[in-house]
Amino acid sequence: MKLTATILPIKVGRYSVALNKEDAAEIGVVEGDRVKVARKGKSVSASVQIATGLIARGKIGVYQDVAEELEIGEGGEVEVYPVSRPVSVELIRKKLEGKKFTRDELREIIEDIVENNLTEVELTAFVLANYLVGMDFDEIEWMTRAMIDTGETIEFDKGIVVDKHSIGGVPGNKVSLIIVPTVASAGLLIPKTASRAITSASGTADTMEVLANVNLSVSEIKEITEEVGGVIAWGGATNIAPADDRIIRVEYPLSIDPRPQLLASVMAKKGAIGARHVAIDIPVGNGAKLPNVAEGRKLAGEFVELGRRLNLNVSCAITNGSQPIGRTVGPALEAREALKLMEDRQGSSSLLEKSLGIAGMIFEMAGLTSSGYEMAKELFVNGKSLEKFKQIVEAQGGDGNVKSDDIQLGEERYVIESKFEGAVVDVINSRIVKIARLAGAPKDKGAGVYIHKKRGEVVKPGEPLITIYAEKGWKLNNAVEFAVENPPVIVSGMILERYPSFKYV
Repeated sequence: MKLTATILPIKVGRYSVALNKEDAAEIGVVEGDRVKVARKGKSVSASVQIATGLIARGKIGVYQDVAEELEIGEGGEVEVYPVSRPVSVELIRKKLEGKKFTRDELREIIEDIVENNLTEVELTAFVLANYLVGMDFDEIEWMTRAMIDTGETIEFDKGIVVDKHSIGGVPGNKVSLIIVPTVASAGLLIPKTASRAITSASGTADTMEVLANVNLSVSEIKEITEEVGGVIAWGGATNIAPADDRIIRVEYPLSIDPRPQLLASVMAKKGAIGARHVAIDIPVGNGAKLPNVAEGRKLAGEFVELGRRLNLNVSCAITNGSQPIGRTVGPALEAREALKLMEDRQGSSSLLEKSLGIAGMIFEMAGLTSSGYEMAKELFVNGKSLEKFKQIVEAQGGDGNVKSDDIQLGEERYVIESKFEGAVVDVINSRIVKIARLAGAPKDKGAGVYIHKKRGEVVKPGEPLITIYAEKGWKLNNAVEFAVENPPVIVSGMILERYPSFKYV
């Protein structure tokens, strides 16, 4: 059937079209079925939406994803006919029935994910199948290899390529801004691709973007890494393991992170950049993704085994994730703290110790030394980390002479003070993140939270506990209201909270 395109200027992240009810009936499809849309020798398989009253007879609503792929303009003519569901759908059903995937079956599924051949419901079924039924290590390895093979890869002609990754879940974890230049200053290559925030207040890419361009192509990542030794780029701007980005989109609303997906996601990206040695940060504790060291060790063992199968040398650091790393949460605040730490050669002990500890692990894995922490500390104290970081910033299009004081923070500010004397017994990660996001982070780069007092520190009445930064007054008000009702910093004392917090007059 020939139809005329009406362009719907929306990207939905998959191939989808909208049909008039009568046209759909004539073609023989209903909501959720698939049609092949063809034009000038090119075609895509797209899921069907029925648009009552929006799309006229003889027309087809074409979303931007399909329009770009087929190079269709407004009024362009296309051929539309029904097609059957991909084989992947039946394969996903097989897993839901408790059966094991084969290597070829997983390759088929990952290819369909990359080519946008699965609907959101079908992709969600794949994620849930892996969450409820699970995978053995053969399946995880096959899925990881398929994710690598269906995306872009980087091959470096010389040098030792290393990388690091954190499984996330801890606010303020800006350690990559210190680890990457420290490792690069020792002559290793570290092409770090990082994520943006999904549920957090700032991903590494959001923080680095305060200082430099992070939207780099694979060729730019390779060029800059070979030039200065390291890069901190947004992985979403590349086509490295593209299936991972599509899977994450359906995991987020479900608030689940199936273990097979977590392992494959991390290791596919490391394998795709040609890393030989990989250090993985696994935070544990109250408020982290994993509750205790025992669970951290279990995951570490799985990462090491998957690395062995992929010929990657993997070592894991099980770290304290029970409170934020450093004292800042939010893109500009975190960039400023990391840069200030390198300028002064001192600062937050949690940020410094974790950064140098993981950099030291990488040095030992690469065979540079048997005393990695000491080597990392020497490079840091001698100013090599700062020097290399400025080179990376400049290579990524930023100001190589930038200083921490140059970084602008939100002008709207509010300080929450302690009402009594005591010691901080807890800093609640989830509340800190919520406050920072209500204040505008990560979209508003200057928004976030500065934490004046952390666990174990003494506080007196009237002393600041946190300062909230925002770029817009109404966002600050929302953040302050939440912070007052849900204190993020808990101070010991006979009275922990007062409820209600207002006074009667």
